[in-house]
Amino acid sequence: MKRLVPIPILLLLCTALQAQERTATTSEAAAWHDEKTIAIREVPIWGRQPMKEIGVQKTRFDSVVLKENIALSIADILTFNSSLFVKQYGRATLSTVSFRGTGPSHTQVTWNGMRINNPMLGMTDFSMIPAYFIDDASLLHGSSSVNETGGALGGVVKLATTPAQADGFGLQYIQGIGMFKTFDEFLRLTWGNRNWQVSTRAVYQSSRNDYKYRNHDKKENIYNDQMQIIGSYYPVERNRSGAFDDVHLLQEIYYNTGRGDRFGVNAWYINSHRELPMLTTDYADDKKFENFQREHTLRSVVSWDHLRSDWKLAAKAGYIHTWTAYDYRRDPGNGIMTTMTRSRSRINTLYGQAEGSYSIGERWLFTADLSIHQHFVQSADKNIITQEGNKAVVGYDKARIEIDGALSARWRPTDRLGLSLVLREQLYGTRWATIPAFFADWVLSKRGNLVAKASVSRNFRFPTLNDLYFLPGGNPDLRNENGIAYETGLSFSTGKERRYTLSGSLSWYDQYIDDWILWLPTTKGFFSPMNIKKVHAYGIEARADLDVALSDAWRLGLDGTFSWSPSINVGEPMSPADRSVGKQLPYEPEFSATVTGRLTWRTWSLLYQWCYYSERYTMSSNDVTLTGRLTPYLMNNLSLEKRFSIPWADLSLKGAINNLFDEEYLSVLSRPMPGINVEFFIGITPKWGKGKK
Repeated sequence: MKRLVPIPILLLLCTALQAQERTATTSEAAAWHDEKTIAIREVPIWGRQPMKEIGVQKTRFDSVVLKENIALSIADILTFNSSLFVKQYGRATLSTVSFRGTGPSHTQVTWNGMRINNPMLGMTDFSMIPAYFIDDASLLHGSSSVNETGGALGGVVKLATTPAQADGFGLQYIQGIGMFKTFDEFLRLTWGNRNWQVSTRAVYQSSRNDYKYRNHDKKENIYNDQMQIIGSYYPVERNRSGAFDDVHLLQEIYYNTGRGDRFGVNAWYINSHRELPMLTTDYADDKKFENFQREHTLRSVVSWDHLRSDWKLAAKAGYIHTWTAYDYRRDPGNGIMTTMTRSRSRINTLYGQAEGSYSIGERWLFTADLSIHQHFVQSADKNIITQEGNKAVVGYDKARIEIDGALSARWRPTDRLGLSLVLREQLYGTRWATIPAFFADWVLSKRGNLVAKASVSRNFRFPTLNDLYFLPGGNPDLRNENGIAYETGLSFSTGKERRYTLSGSLSWYDQYIDDWILWLPTTKGFFSPMNIKKVHAYGIEARADLDVALSDAWRLGLDGTFSWSPSINVGEPMSPADRSVGKQLPYEPEFSATVTGRLTWRTWSLLYQWCYYSERYTMSSNDVTLTGRLTPYLMNNLSLEKRFSIPWADLSLKGAINNLFDEEYLSVLSRPMPGINVEFFIGITPKWGKGKK
């Protein structure tokens, strides 16, 4: 019954199309007439920088960007709209981000103020965050992250939900169908009035995920009748054992008293079942092994905001529960599936936060915040048996408290100058760290809002629980990673009312990170983390956004980013054979770029997305022999959408082509990526009688 869902919607669409044809001179014409005047977002000729953003390097994603392709995850949004490198292990598999040449664990991720990094690994899987669940997303680069939290040597990804602004009941349903037997379903129910806003969102995504790819890790020879090799080719194979089945539910309730107080409840549940696809170097029969991962996660936050004209108080409390399982079974040759790995982990996190701000006129702003995360982690492989027949201990059972507090003072002595000082204190378990940061900005020209920015900070990242306690291999003697970062840059924004807007930024950063943690093989047969490296990460980031009204009905938008991000190991050689000193860190591209173009005409929308990553080395020595190098690649996506308006509903049809030019590429060694593929979406949003008014 589940796959019959699109049929009634298609029937509704056909009815709607017939209705539009009959009323082309009335409802459709009126709707098109309303859209002849295309709104362009306003950019003031002179606008004062918000006090909280003095000297801050921030990238904020427009709400349109988050909903351009509803089937995308936040990993895909970051790939095509930011200077970050998104490292993907394949379609619907682990996706992590690299901020300014640092590692995935150097990026902090918050959801409605609560950190959601896995305390075991220190990183976040962005493939498990549907863009449909995010209403507000932004990036804090480098030193700017200290304004939000500590430990983000690369930066912070801020994700949040917002009230739906509903008036009465509302419904939105979108059905997506794609290649590789992919089905995407999105549902949102809303209800609201002057005081209450209630929203329920649901996402269901499933796929056989058996796309074809050319395997460049295998070579087949061509023989003649005399069994002589006369040629060779790379075989075309299918992505085997890569199916997935994900369910996401998000419940939101907001209550606004109308007297400066707002209460909120957010609860997000994830139920995921994913097979882990075979490597391009694997010759095994996919029917003789099972390799899959399951996850159940609940994230919940309760919030209170108290607003007054010159001060604000806010408090939050939250809870995260995550249960993950990894099972690997295979047939050793006797026809019986034997369990090789049976890993289980359970994470419970309690969260609390209080913050306040107080302004004195338009010159001073003081803020204070305190947050607490208490983690309880159990991790074990329940299938390890020793030679004596006893179960071995592989894992750990630990708890850790993380306290993060900050005080800040921001001062604007003149309209052109802004200064900000932030002092943050962190406690991880029994370890303390003080994180200071200083920011400044200066308006060089009010014409075009040309602003110069500068900042300097010292930051720390504490070892993860796996780094410290994993058995075997954990190292409780690890030191904190620490770094000093410098940054300077320019930003501008200009435009002409109802004609065009143009904005952009250019920044240079320089960061030294000491005691970089790296897992290395030991003589005992397992890996163990050590503080071995000193890393110098520096580079340039640039961004530009253009929005133009070409005519009354035509609108063009162009966004682009560019990043040059060397990340060099400048530490001492570990041995005479160590050739990693002076080389780029593995899996860190030196260059990356993105371009997005949007062209709209009345109820039609055309979207083009392009991204580029330079070569990545897979070895710390940057040796390019054998498999030591991943070639550069370009990615192109294209989509076309048509919207319909009838008296009782708004409808939409959309087609999307991913990997438009069928690029053959790898993001991670031996992990196959899909070629060209197509998706179709149909959406309906009833008007509940509003169209009759």
